[in-house]
Amino acid sequence: MTIRCEIVSQDRLVYEGDADIIILPGIDGEMGILPNHAPLLSILGMGVVRVRLGGQEEVFTVTGGVVEVQPDLVTIMADASENVEEINIARAEAAKKRAEEILAQGPPEADLDEYLALEAALRRSNLRLDSIKRYRARRERIPPMERRSDKGDSD
Repeated sequence: MTIRCEIVSQDRLVYEGDADIIILPGIDGEMGILPNHAPLLSILGMGVVRVRLGGQEEVFTVTGGVVEVQPDLVTIMADASENVEEINIARAEAAKKRAEEILAQGPPEADLDEYLALEAALRRSNLRLDSIKRYRARRERIPPMERRSDKGDSD
């Protein structure tokens, strides 16, 4: 038995598919959603959504939003979301560097909103880069049996 998962950002449908389990960042910690979960409406924190089906895992960043859970459907309405596999590393690093440089100058006297927006941009860049390191690296690892050399392994 599976549960349907839809991840929607402000401008597009990010993901739609079935899952065995969906792990998502609530504001009070991670939540695991299985098929036939009780109905739930919750606020999302900034973090990672993992959608697992049959031993495969898709990973997405979310920067807040809400989630509606029904027994057969999870709808994640994210402020912003993207598949970790699609994140452009160079763009994320450049955005982080720009935000850090401007924030290092200290808060501007006149425009506190701009300063807060830069802090949020830095948090998003850090989330994107941390997600790449953590989840892309996991996929790229070679299982120990495949790493062994052929020397001395013959039957």
